[in-house]
Amino acid sequence: MTSLAAPFRLKGLELKNRIVMPPMCQYSVEAKDGKPNDWHLVHYVSRAVGGTGLIIIEMTDVEPDGRITDYDLGLWSDEQIPAYRRIISEVQKYGAKIGIQIAHAGRKAEDADVPVAPSALRYSSDYKQPRALTTQEVQQMVVKFQDAARRAVEAGVDTIEIHGAHGYLIHQFHSPGINNRTDEYGRDLSRFGVEVVEAIKAVTPEDMPLIMRISAVEYMDGGYDLDHAIELCKRYKEAGVDLFHVSSGGEGPIGSRKPGGHPGYQVPFARAIKQALDVPVIAVGSLEDPKLAEAVVANGDADLVAVARGMLDDPYWALHALQTVTGQAREAAPRQYRVAF
Repeated sequence: MTSLAAPFRLKGLELKNRIVMPPMCQYSVEAKDGKPNDWHLVHYVSRAVGGTGLIIIEMTDVEPDGRITDYDLGLWSDEQIPAYRRIISEVQKYGAKIGIQIAHAGRKAEDADVPVAPSALRYSSDYKQPRALTTQEVQQMVVKFQDAARRAVEAGVDTIEIHGAHGYLIHQFHSPGINNRTDEYGRDLSRFGVEVVEAIKAVTPEDMPLIMRISAVEYMDGGYDLDHAIELCKRYKEAGVDLFHVSSGGEGPIGSRKPGGHPGYQVPFARAIKQALDVPVIAVGSLEDPKLAEAVVANGDADLVAVARGMLDDPYWALHALQTVTGQAREAAPRQYRVAF
């Protein structure tokens, strides 16, 4: 058995292989009510049929003004639960496990009348001027994350991912270049994220692992580096995060440091966090070459590999990747499709 095809277990989560479909916004909510629809059903279930081990539903926001756009998903109401339950149960029928990414866009909320943020600093001149959350509002936001996670559990998810990357609200609290608060949420840049982690752990089953996505480095001028991210991850591991999904950037206009454009450019970040914390990690970023994905896991750089654009191009990327690295994928394919393998 190749490394990519090997099963993976963390607490009560058992995956049939090491392949992850990461969150990718579809901007396809037709009624602007935050509820997934038939597009989302086909989008996610087709990747489950296609052999993916873990599917993470796209950025799902804790309040209407937390969306990037009004066409994003949300879990701010119990009325939204049934639409998610439908998708989650269908995905699970095909042997995939499914999680959901809980988030708030903060100052990157494009359709909010007045976005909120740790500090009144806009993302760029093309974005709206945000207002700084009061200390009480930050505490209320923690409860909104908790409520969204509770709804996700009621909908039947196998795991939850907290979005602490790509310049959205939790990341904004992380960043010394964005968070200039003078209260406890400015003096300790991890405090908001830690409180979100603890609040979500309080409403999830004990054997359900908690994932956090984090930007390992920032690309804006003066942005933080890997050592800052590692210290944040240490705090989050202590608070209850079981698995880190390691990405980078997204916090502001790119400065003198540029993100790599080559395949696997973020793998070293995942490896560094894995080694520093002795914690499982998901690597992501231009990993759609099956042999590269296999090497990342086989070399111990990461425990799981997430393939984003590759799965947009090919819903059956996982089966095709397993066929490439193992020489056959007949048993991994649905019964109805095995004649093709």
